[in-house]
Amino acid sequence: MKTIPNDKVIYKFSHEMKVVESISPGEIIKVETNDCFYQQIFSEEQVLNEIDYDRLNPATGPIYVKGAQPGDLLKVKILDIKVKDKGVAAVVPDEGVLGDQVTKPIIRVIGIENGYALFHGVKIPIKPMIGVIGVAPAKEEGIWATDSPWKHGGNMDTKDIKAGATLYFPVNQEGALLALGDCHAVMGDGEICFTGLEIPGEVTLEIDLIKNKTTKWPLLETNEYTMILASGDTLDEAVYEATSEAVKYIKNSLGIEWEDAYILASLTVDLKISQVVDPKMTARAAIPKYVVSTDKLISSL
Repeated sequence: MKTIPNDKVIYKFSHEMKVVESISPGEIIKVETNDCFYQQIFSEEQVLNEIDYDRLNPATGPIYVKGAQPGDLLKVKILDIKVKDKGVAAVVPDEGVLGDQVTKPIIRVIGIENGYALFHGVKIPIKPMIGVIGVAPAKEEGIWATDSPWKHGGNMDTKDIKAGATLYFPVNQEGALLALGDCHAVMGDGEICFTGLEIPGEVTLEIDLIKNKTTKWPLLETNEYTMILASGDTLDEAVYEATSEAVKYIKNSLGIEWEDAYILASLTVDLKISQVVDPKMTARAAIPKYVVSTDKLISSL
């Protein structure tokens, strides 16, 4: 099994990136990831303005997938996420939902014991997830910093991107060029104060390819749902995009009128906030599999 080390990183997703490893469809790989600060923070006494901000949000990769061509879907199954025994959370003035109320920056180093993060006497069960994961964007979409989400993926900060889930990315460049990082030991929907529990990790992935199928936005499959992960300048824009795609997929999969698909979506689809703190905000529309299975949805593309 190939391992991609965490010193092979990018800070921007672009149409042309220097490949660090090549794999074949069906291959299982391990990817070592850095926390969003590149492990520059290790003490609560540190001052945030002393760290190198050019090293924030590194993503390990990119990885070239043989046979991947524009117009295909890259299928990324998350088999396992292992994280270290302590992580970092931070509060920064003017960042997060309540940034205007923050009077001073604070760093907290939070330990993990027996599967729980321990903070002010509260035992928080950890649920490791991947914050940044994506592929090369389409050439016409330009270059995207790793701290931002868009149609290629990126910093989607969605807590359902965890072990057992499967992501589907539209391939925009030969080889797809997959990169990932910014794992969190735990994070609530919204990531409301600027960080999750930021932590280095080791992610095990199974990479596959679906030929001649594509999507506008990344899809995320869990045991119960197929989710559309959409982003926008505002939460309203992200919700509109995710909902529009969900209704379209229901219509096409079931062969029903758009208005009936819209009603069915209102009865069954859950809208969830992924994050509201990045340069663009991310929402997800979750279609229950009892409405339409992921396989049927993809076959209708």
